Amino acid sequence: MNLAVLKTVKMYVGGAFIRSESGATAPFYKKGTKEEIARVCVASRKDFRNAVVAAKAGEKSWSTKTAYNRSQILYRMAEMSQGKQDELVNLLKDTMGMTPAAALKEVTAAIDTFVYYAGWCDKYQQVLGAVNPVAAPYHNFTSPEHMGVIVHIDSNSFSLAKLVDNICAILVGGNSVVSIVSPECSPVVTTLGEIFETSDLPPSVVNLLSGDYKSILSIISEHMEVKGISFQNEDKAEYYELRSKSVDNMKRIIPNKLDTRQSLDLVLDFVEQKTVWHPIGY
Repeated sequence: MNLAVLKTVKMYVGGAFIRSESGATAPFYKKGTKEEIARVCVASRKDFRNAVVAAKAGEKSWSTKTAYNRSQILYRMAEMSQGKQDELVNLLKDTMGMTPAAALKEVTAAIDTFVYYAGWCDKYQQVLGAVNPVAAPYHNFTSPEHMGVIVHIDSNSFSLAKLVDNICAILVGGNSVVSIVSPECSPVVTTLGEIFETSDLPPSVVNLLSGDYKSILSIISEHMEVKGISFQNEDKAEYYELRSKSVDNMKRIIPNKLDTRQSLDLVLDFVEQKTVWHPIGY
């Protein structure tokens, strides 16, 4: 009789699938059971710092791509997700105990989300930008720009569609992301990493970590290269602790918006508005 070989769920950092530098792993059990189906790498503080370094490099290449090119790449993510539809459905059934119908609905919603945000990449500038009337000889206009490296902390209640929504909203404006995926479905890190890896996305733009975010909360809040945090978790105590520790470096902290999906408001959360005054003659 052959023994079942447990899968090791690696993290996706810098365009590569890696183990934790500490070597730490944790058992992953099918939801509601004691059936171990995988070993999950647990991100350490050093893993997080390495992910931010990678994301900083990825931001440079991603933010300089044309809006149309970013749109093409997000659409490519939808294509690659559709190619892995059966794999994703089986993953949700095996890890979350979903019915085939519920799992298919969730995967389809995630694919649709990639398409939705692909459509915004070259349009949100017109919606969010403005030409401002001023009482002076200047042409005054405001345009949105990317922020930089954004950390995303996932919900305790895993939703594939919501995770994709949160990541895409960050990517649309040209930001890079370090996402700490919900422990409720850690094995999705590998499959999502494969989707991003094969979607023409520059290396390091999306980095996926697994493990408990609470163990690295202080380094998240204090890291000076992190420009914003999308806190989509339900733990209010941790949210307020994160806000308190981020005061000194003035990070933008976005509270959970668990009921908001496929919205331009989510894109707006991760852009800066730059106003330019250009002198004009008479």
